[in-house]
Amino acid sequence: MSALLVPPGREHRERYPDHALGPVTAEAYRAFLASPAGAALGAGFLQCPSWADVKDGWHARLIGWGPDPEAGELTGVALVLLRQFPGTRKYFAYLPEGPVADWRDPDIDGWLTPLLDHLRREGAFAVRIGPSPAYRRWNADLLKSLTGPGRRLADVLASEVDPLGTAVAERLRARGWRRCGGDGTDGDAQPRHVFQVPLAGRTPEELWGGLNQEWRRNVRRARKEGVEVVVAGAAELPEFYRLLRVTEERDGFRLGRSLAYYERQYAALNAEEPGRMKLYLARHRGETLAAHTMITVGGRVWYQTGASADHRREVRPSNALQWRMLRDAHAVGAAVYDMRGVPSTLDPDERAYGLLRWKLGTGGQVVETSGEWERPLGGTANQTLYRAFQAYLNRR
Repeated sequence: MSALLVPPGREHRERYPDHALGPVTAEAYRAFLASPAGAALGAGFLQCPSWADVKDGWHARLIGWGPDPEAGELTGVALVLLRQFPGTRKYFAYLPEGPVADWRDPDIDGWLTPLLDHLRREGAFAVRIGPSPAYRRWNADLLKSLTGPGRRLADVLASEVDPLGTAVAERLRARGWRRCGGDGTDGDAQPRHVFQVPLAGRTPEELWGGLNQEWRRNVRRARKEGVEVVVAGAAELPEFYRLLRVTEERDGFRLGRSLAYYERQYAALNAEEPGRMKLYLARHRGETLAAHTMITVGGRVWYQTGASADHRREVRPSNALQWRMLRDAHAVGAAVYDMRGVPSTLDPDERAYGLLRWKLGTGGQVVETSGEWERPLGGTANQTLYRAFQAYLNRR
C-alpha cells in the first residue's frame, strides 16, 4: 500500500477539537474498527485497510478523526484512494462506502470540512464518498406482488424510508454535493441497490422458513442429488475464475477483473484477518459446478461474487451454496447477510430481473443505499479538471 501523507493543519484542530483529522497507522485504524465505538459505525470491507492492497493503480492513505488521531484517539476513520489524472499532479479522491463516521451527527461539517481541506492540500481536485445510512427498503413479499411491464423500484412505495438517510442526503445537497447518477443508478461505482437478509434474533429454522417454496425445493433437490458444498482455499481460485468467465458470457456482463485481482484480494483480506474472505465450492460427481466468495467484517457478512457452470444446473448448486453461506453467516453471529447488488427493474421480461428474482427468494429486502456523492474541490482549475476527468472515465 502506498500512502500520501500531509500533516493536518493547526486550524482544523482548533476549529474541530473533537474531530481533528490526521493520518493514522493501519494498526490504530484496525483497533478502532474492532472497538465498540468503531463496530457501532458498521464499516464495510471496502473501508478496511487491506482493501488498499487490492486496488492496483491507486495510491492509498488512512486517515482518522478524533481528539488525537495520531495517538490513536479516534471517533472515525477513512480509507482514501487517490487516482492521478494523466499528465498532471492532481488526484481524484475516492472513499468507497466511506468515510466510517457517525452520520447521525447533525454537525456534518465537523467531519467533512477538515476532510475536504486536507484533500485539497494533497492535490485532490475532486472527491467521491459513499455514506453508509440506508435510504429506502422494500420487503421481498411486497416486490414479488408488484412486478410488471416497465415497472421499477422507484415506482413502488417503499416499505420503509430511513429518516437518517434522508437527512444525510439533504445535508450533502445543501453543501454542494452531487449524487452520482442523480435519482437513477448510473454513475455509482458501488451498487445503489443491494439485497440484505436480516439474521439477528432469528433461529436457523426461521431462516429456512424465510426462504420461498422454490428455494426450499431447490435446496432439497441439491441435497438429494448429492451436491457437496465445501470451503476451499487460494489454490481453487483459478477454478472460480474459470466459472466466472462462463457466467459472464452466459449472462451478458463483464466485470473486467483478472484472476490476479481475485488472488490479490484473497491474500490481502486474509492476511489482515484469517478467514475474512472465503471461497465456497459446490461439487457434484467430482466436478465443481458453482463457486461463490464471502467476506466477513465485524457483524456483517457479504456474498460478494458468484459463478456457475452452464450444465447440470438442474441439481441447483447455487441454491445449495447460498443456503450453506447463510447458515455459516448466522453461526458466526452476523446481524446481516448482504447479497450485494440487484437491478432496479421489476419487469419480468427484462433479463436483469432474473438476478433480483433469485435473491428475493431468500425472503430478505432490497435496500437503496444513500448512493455515492461527488464534488469538485473548489477553484476554476479544479472545476475544469473535474469535467475533464468525467469525460476521461466515460471513454474508458
